[in-house]
Amino acid sequence: MPDVEDYGSFETAWCPGCGNFPLLKAVKEGLAAAGLEPCRVLFVSGIGQAAKAPHYLRANLFNGLHGRALPVATGAKLANPGLTVIAESGDGCMYGEGGNHFLAALRRNIDLTVLVHNNQVYGLTKGQASPTSGAGFVTKAQPAGVWSEPFNPVATAVSLRAGFVARGFSGWGDHLADLIRQAIEHRGISLVDILQPCVSFNKVNTFAWYRERVYDLPGEYDPRDWEKAMKISMEWGERIPLGVVYRGERRAFDDAFTTLSEGPLAGRNTDRDLLERIMDRYA
Repeated sequence: MPDVEDYGSFETAWCPGCGNFPLLKAVKEGLAAAGLEPCRVLFVSGIGQAAKAPHYLRANLFNGLHGRALPVATGAKLANPGLTVIAESGDGCMYGEGGNHFLAALRRNIDLTVLVHNNQVYGLTKGQASPTSGAGFVTKAQPAGVWSEPFNPVATAVSLRAGFVARGFSGWGDHLADLIRQAIEHRGISLVDILQPCVSFNKVNTFAWYRERVYDLPGEYDPRDWEKAMKISMEWGERIPLGVVYRGERRAFDDAFTTLSEGPLAGRNTDRDLLERIMDRYA
């Protein structure tokens, strides 16, 4: 049985007190709880402090372009459906530069786990507003405050009936680790939007700010009820719900490709005669 130690321990480049530290710990715990060995896991990330997270654990990794984690993760999953593929990056990378890819992945419902470090600011590029920054949020790049309304990833995912939609908080480590385990085990797209305070550039949405507001969804809450899930997904401010917001029954995108039932493409024998005949058609 795999354990947390199998995923290693590495020196990081994060600021002391960063919310990424407990988040990384929760990811390792979630992987171990899901019974996954490092060789069976592929992380795909983009650019940013959050995108560095997979560098600090022992597993397969593809580190790509800003906002482009999901297309690579999609290709990897379709080519090797036996892999557990996790796309992990920040709110700017996933919801900003990668916003259209995020919407496409939700619509497809491909069997991926998407972990988003949502600190409501760009932490690597020195603190400008991100798509999830609150209206009025002041930064060095927006000294008059943010004028745009914040993007709500949880409501967007629920509205598109994504397979599994959850919100976690890096200050609730055990709770977050269990959400990550559930997300990994769900077949279909799984989003875990993770509230992850940035101690350097976001002085508003701090650990203390969140702890005054977050609450766990009650046991009687039914995440299969889409209408209730939409209502819960819009709750933000004085009260912020954590937990599994929505769990759908849509068929996973991968299941539409019957050829994938035979296993990974890379492990099959190549019919070279057929390949030569196909190539000759283009000679």
